[in-house]
Amino acid sequence: MDINLNDLIEGCMQTIDKKMKNLNKLNIVVVGKTGVGKSTLINNIFRERLVETGTGAPVTAHMVKITKEDFPLTIYDTRGFELGQDSQREIRNELLEKIKEGSSSGDINKAIHCVWYCVSATSSRFEPQEMEWIKAFTEESSIYHIPVIVVLTQAYGKKAQEMKKYIESLNMHVIQVVPVLAEDMEINDEYCVKAYGLDTLIEIMQEALPNEMVDTLMSVQQVNLKLKQKRAQAAVAAGAVAAAAAGAAPIPFADAAVLVPTEITMLASITAIFGFDISKAVLTTLISSIVGTSGATFAGKAIVSNLFKLIPGLGTLAGGAISAATASTMTIALGEAYIGVMTAMFKGEITPKDLETKQGKQKITDMFKKELKQKR
Repeated sequence: MDINLNDLIEGCMQTIDKKMKNLNKLNIVVVGKTGVGKSTLINNIFRERLVETGTGAPVTAHMVKITKEDFPLTIYDTRGFELGQDSQREIRNELLEKIKEGSSSGDINKAIHCVWYCVSATSSRFEPQEMEWIKAFTEESSIYHIPVIVVLTQAYGKKAQEMKKYIESLNMHVIQVVPVLAEDMEINDEYCVKAYGLDTLIEIMQEALPNEMVDTLMSVQQVNLKLKQKRAQAAVAAGAVAAAAAGAAPIPFADAAVLVPTEITMLASITAIFGFDISKAVLTTLISSIVGTSGATFAGKAIVSNLFKLIPGLGTLAGGAISAATASTMTIALGEAYIGVMTAMFKGEITPKDLETKQGKQKITDMFKKELKQKR
């Protein structure tokens, strides 16, 4: 099974594109008064800046739909909550109708998956009508099992913790009360409160959402690296199982390129979880750095051969066969090295341009060798 390296890259690009396009649409409703920091929260927790002045299409008298092309997330932002009880009642009814509509469609992409009720921790208190709204909403929406999270925005200092304890004491049917500070807050020239809590909100959402929505959540969020890594490692584990199954035969070394589709699927899954827009040039650099060539063509069995040359003691397998353990080892090392690259990009330690340098390519190769050594 010979594979042209360019075809390998194209196949991987197509699989990544398919993975991204097939992510389910995550739909979140954000409720709260004007000025509580809803826009700041949304723009800082997701990797696309969704909320700008004047954006969003009205879907009801009090609800605006905010979305972006080719981004699997929709925010329904409620408006006019501060106008009084009549407006709040209308918002609740409109939201319940939207939830019912999505549920009746039978399409997970149209369903409402989560509600954030936002209240500013700088407020003098959590008002009784807010408690009544949440209780009425959770009772009326209980048959749809929509998780409701109270998000304490602009939360810093002792007052925020006191408000959190007070809301928790009300025993409302909410998943959790989460204090967040979406952006660093400068108190004076010498003191700045660092942003916090957004990663916790994502952790809570991951537990509350249906499993088929978790890949989407991981892809769109930009605040919890640990969860991205964990989800990516699950993709590596799945790839290793598939590779081991193929190697159980075992695979004649000359036919070892049958493992390539498994590697492509794994790399595509990891890319989708991290949510990076990987160009063909960057992907070519990543793969060629590992397989040891930057040429336009390369035989599939040669790719595998070069990979195995990096594994001490396996370079003499040319006339033999690849076992399940060997196939699994190579797949895990490749996946973990790729996660390492994605992690470095997430942290801003390297950029796509850095990967094209000699030092960048060597760093990728070293990552792969390190993973192989650890997995032996």
